[in-house]
Amino acid sequence: MNEQPGPQTRPATPVGLDNCADEPIHIPGLIQPHGALLAFAADGTLRAWSANTAALLGFEPAIGIPYGALPLESGVTEQLRACLEDGADSPTGIETRGNGHTFDCVVHGNGTHAIAEFELRQVEADALAAFALKAHAAIERLRRQRTIEDLLRHAVEQVRAITGFDRVMAYRFRHDDSGDVIAEARCDDLKPFLGMRYPASDIPAQARRLYTINTLRLIADIGYTPVPIVGVAGDPPVDLSHSVLRSVSPIHVEYLQNMGVGASMSVSIVINGRLWGLIACHHMAPLRVPYAVRMACDVMAQVLGAAVLSLDSRDRVALAEQAAEVRTRLIETLLHEDDVLAALEQHAEDLAAKLAADALVFAQQGKLTAHGVDEELAATIVASLPPDGDEMLHRYRRDEWPEALRARIGPWVGLLALHFDPATSGWLLALRKEQVETVRWAGKPDKMVKTGPLGHRLTPRGSFDEWVESVHDKAVPWESARLMVADQLLGEMHRASMARHAETERARMQLLAMLGHDLRDPLQSISMAASVLQHGAQPQQLGQRIERSSGRMQRLISQVLDMSRLDSGLGLAMRKIDVDLSKMAEDLLDEMRFAHPGTVYHADIAGDVHGCADPDRMAQVISNLLSNARHHGANGQPILVSLHAEGGKAVLEVRNDGVPIAPELEAQLFNPFKRMALQNRANRTGMGLGLYIAENIAKGHGGTVTYRYEAPHVVFRVAFPLRTD
Repeated sequence: MNEQPGPQTRPATPVGLDNCADEPIHIPGLIQPHGALLAFAADGTLRAWSANTAALLGFEPAIGIPYGALPLESGVTEQLRACLEDGADSPTGIETRGNGHTFDCVVHGNGTHAIAEFELRQVEADALAAFALKAHAAIERLRRQRTIEDLLRHAVEQVRAITGFDRVMAYRFRHDDSGDVIAEARCDDLKPFLGMRYPASDIPAQARRLYTINTLRLIADIGYTPVPIVGVAGDPPVDLSHSVLRSVSPIHVEYLQNMGVGASMSVSIVINGRLWGLIACHHMAPLRVPYAVRMACDVMAQVLGAAVLSLDSRDRVALAEQAAEVRTRLIETLLHEDDVLAALEQHAEDLAAKLAADALVFAQQGKLTAHGVDEELAATIVASLPPDGDEMLHRYRRDEWPEALRARIGPWVGLLALHFDPATSGWLLALRKEQVETVRWAGKPDKMVKTGPLGHRLTPRGSFDEWVESVHDKAVPWESARLMVADQLLGEMHRASMARHAETERARMQLLAMLGHDLRDPLQSISMAASVLQHGAQPQQLGQRIERSSGRMQRLISQVLDMSRLDSGLGLAMRKIDVDLSKMAEDLLDEMRFAHPGTVYHADIAGDVHGCADPDRMAQVISNLLSNARHHGANGQPILVSLHAEGGKAVLEVRNDGVPIAPELEAQLFNPFKRMALQNRANRTGMGLGLYIAENIAKGHGGTVTYRYEAPHVVFRVAFPLRTD
């Protein structure tokens, strides 16, 4: 088959709204005119070349000529051999001569070809040596910087010093791929761009990919006429991803022309395979920067990337260590504290700092506490969270929220939700406020559809005058370091929850064993009384024993049933009516005096205190507090009971002589399955449920049960509204 040379241009596809971002800029079929290009197939024969090869290199290329048969210096042929035979495809630059010119020859592979590019050199070797000394000094200065801002500032100053560009800018890309100009070195007569932001659309995805794999690009003359690549007709265009001479997109050329730029160079700052930033160089006239100088700038960018990574790693390690300390203290509290929400509250300030949150919400089993945000809004947010799905959910824009909530969340558009205990609907929410910011765009960040040099298409903006925009409805996104902290925290809280569930299950089993034991005694007492009655014993005394035993059984069973309703989220049934609380308290005291004649009760009960309450439930609260006082009070000392109406509330206080409750036990007073209750010698028949149920009854009446110590008295106080709205 005869192979005839033909242009290697890609198919002519109009650049429009639908394909601008997909423009195949890595296979333009064109190069810049200040050099020539040769492309060799895997067998070492010439497959394609730039149309200016004969003029620059001084020989006529032809399809199928082996690279060894071309008039190339030995250093070039050796690099081509290594590229083809040894797979050495990374770009390698050497000095070479031909046709009366000095070239910087760059040899590299692209997976299918070995490519040699010959770039005309305009600078003598001794001048390049001076550049090398400057570059070495610049790199040493970079190594000494200790902040990212200082690194970028020194980088732009040093790059401008060794290249001579009119303007050198350092961009740092954001999460949305827009870029801020963090540092700038420029001629005094140029308008500053420092502090401005450039939209992500300025660097489309395919250009971003090329910036990552080919980290330095030079356009020596924006007004250049591209040189076509000639090769075998029908061959796909040569992939120029690593090329130093690759012709650039006409859209990019128009973009730079709109800025008034005559020459451009970009150096990528790549960290962990991602385009972190960019050093962008502009000159108002054409400017040829020697390959060796460009490589020095590329090395500076690599040093800069390594330094940024080191600083970032240092900060991440410091944050991780601080977060680990907070986690250790939190988990220790969680494992010793019966109330999960109370444990989390103790560490709220530290958690907010390590998650960089403006507010926190803790929720579990229908209860929640909020720090820095309204509780009603917090409850609404918690209710909207999916019961199943991802254990960690994060948002930073209003439009990421359910539509029904967008108008209700106010400024709280940032959410990091940790579902630390799905079994009990346990959530830890970190919230961030929207960051209302004024963005100084370098020109309005929109492309426009218009008829330009390439026809009717999407064209880059023509003005780079400052365009100010106020950005709403976005919070600062959750940074990877904070997400790492959150993920580790979530794992530790999961393990703590599992430990708590295991401990609770053991407590349940212990409770059931105690319940079985405690029910056996009164049942046996009733059985014995019934047997004695059959033999004609005095019925009155035995009847009292049967009544006490059956009452004790009823109390035990009622507590277990109430605990079960609360634990399942059903709540306690309430039937509120108008109740004479004064008479109720007097009657309960009379029952206690009759049942326990060895205990002295002193009463200070105001007359005619009426309130809207469930009489049975409120009697349960009062009886429980009186029983607690009797079991835990000092022997021979009276129990003091008071009831008054204060400020629209009924206030009941029960006092007994005793020592203060230890702080670690005080925090667990109103929790079920308290360790201190299950091991309490003063109340061997108690199961630690009384105060837990009493508190829930008081809450059901809109009130509270609290503890305090007024030497020498232990005081429990119940307060709830006399009337419900």
